[in-house]
Amino acid sequence: MAHCFRAGMMAVATERAAEAELKASLARAEALADRADERERGHIAALHAWADGDFAGANARWGAVLIDHPHDIVALQLAHLGDFYLGQSSLLRDRVARLLPDWSEDIPGFGYVLGMHAFGLEEMGDYGRAEASGRRALELNPHDPWAVHAVAHVMEMHGRLDDGVTWMTSRADDWAPENMFAYHNWWHLALYHLDLGQTERALELYDTRIHPGTTDVALELLDASSLLWRLALRDVDVGARWGDLADTWERLDERAYYAFNDVHAMMSFVGAGRSGAAAKAIDSLERAAAEGGTNAMMARDVGLPVARALQAFGAGDYATTVSLLMPVRQIAHRFGGSHAQRDILSLTLIEAALRDGQGRLARALVAERTDLKPTVPFNWSLAARAWDLAGDKAGAEEARRRLAAVAP
Repeated sequence: MAHCFRAGMMAVATERAAEAELKASLARAEALADRADERERGHIAALHAWADGDFAGANARWGAVLIDHPHDIVALQLAHLGDFYLGQSSLLRDRVARLLPDWSEDIPGFGYVLGMHAFGLEEMGDYGRAEASGRRALELNPHDPWAVHAVAHVMEMHGRLDDGVTWMTSRADDWAPENMFAYHNWWHLALYHLDLGQTERALELYDTRIHPGTTDVALELLDASSLLWRLALRDVDVGARWGDLADTWERLDERAYYAFNDVHAMMSFVGAGRSGAAAKAIDSLERAAAEGGTNAMMARDVGLPVARALQAFGAGDYATTVSLLMPVRQIAHRFGGSHAQRDILSLTLIEAALRDGQGRLARALVAERTDLKPTVPFNWSLAARAWDLAGDKAGAEEARRRLAAVAP
């Protein structure tokens, strides 16, 4: 199981650089397979599937292990992250819920189980229960960054920006030190500041917490790309940061392994004006879409159209950006990530519609945001632009009134 655990950690890193170590640990586990029990053989089978590119098959096998061994928290952690990467929101909730009758506060690790359940509840829109479960998890273990993260998502989806800033900063000593997940929680804090219009604070967090130096970890680069792209959509000058980030993505060459990574690499290439690297990223996604495995579906359905849309946006072809992103919005979960992460597609679509002069469409898209999160200043600033473009002076005036009411 030690070898299976290590291989599992390499698998859920979701990057090509970890593939060799995944296969090395899997080989060591297989060498001991004649002494393995049924549970351990289930882990080996799951890891085999992942190594073969069948991410969905791997998750199904970890799920099967959990039915008979509900206290196997390694299988649960791997399956939970797998559900996240596969965009299986209902399973983020339900896979954990299946096991709750077998767990209690008397069993070590129960807090982590509650934290995972909290995130699944949040992704399925059950925000009240999600926050309660996350807070209960932290009562049992205040150092659980995933539970902190789940509650942060609730506040993001509710548009409770001030609450979110307080939540993350007041608990930073619990989740930030010596924790590889900290960069992502810092990213969540930066999102609150962005929606409050505090772009300088978001840039400070980028420089000091999210991407403070060179890293070879793709998961960290995702948040860096996402934050810079959101800043660029707001016309914030990020200086040489795009070039530094694009250098790293090019060096890692993560293309055609996991489409979600490819799209975020593409953001850096477009932001840095690297047309050659962007073209290579498109080529690799086209190849991935034609191959077998779970990533082929991800690349074909979501990764390719989104990457092409980003390329068009960078070229100033906003009409093409709109035409490519509109049909993808409803199926974007197929290439993984959370609602908060995938929101970047909607933000890009709205900005493209505004820049292309499509006032009626921009107004309709922004109305979705103000209806869902009426407390977010940035949404009302978008609304004022959209209403102006659509020629609705009364609507634009009302949007500015609402902006003034919620602005910090």
